[in-house]
Amino acid sequence: MENLSLHVLDVVENSVRAGAGNITIEVEEDEKEDWLGLRISDDGEGMDETTSKRARDPFYTTKEGKRTGLGLPLLEQACTQAEGTLKIRAREGGGTEVIAGFRLSHPDAVPMGDMLETMAVLVTGNPGIRFVYNYRKGDEVCHFDSSGG
Repeated sequence: MENLSLHVLDVVENSVRAGAGNITIEVEEDEKEDWLGLRISDDGEGMDETTSKRARDPFYTTKEGKRTGLGLPLLEQACTQAEGTLKIRAREGGGTEVIAGFRLSHPDAVPMGDMLETMAVLVTGNPGIRFVYNYRKGDEVCHFDSSGG
């Protein structure tokens, strides 16, 4: 994918399919540490241990009629190519958390993209879901809560 906002869109669509009612997206840019952190968490149905381990396999998917599941493997590739990491924390019945990190200055780091547009698409396309978006860069903080909170 050409930018991180599209990765966010893909991961959040997984959360929606998993029945999440609350989805939080957090982005933190730390120029001093040369690091970009991305965390997407939800309260959906989660994954059992086997599914959680297989989620990184591009030839595994839980979507009916599909033979591949490229979203998380492509995000992991973006992390790896920018000297970063990808962690998936999930509990069956207890939600999922995807944590990605990237070295900001790496020449292969994927650009952030248009998170404003991504959030607009998510909120307007899923009116029954609460979306929280937090962005931090140094002293700059942006907070959005689709419930108005």
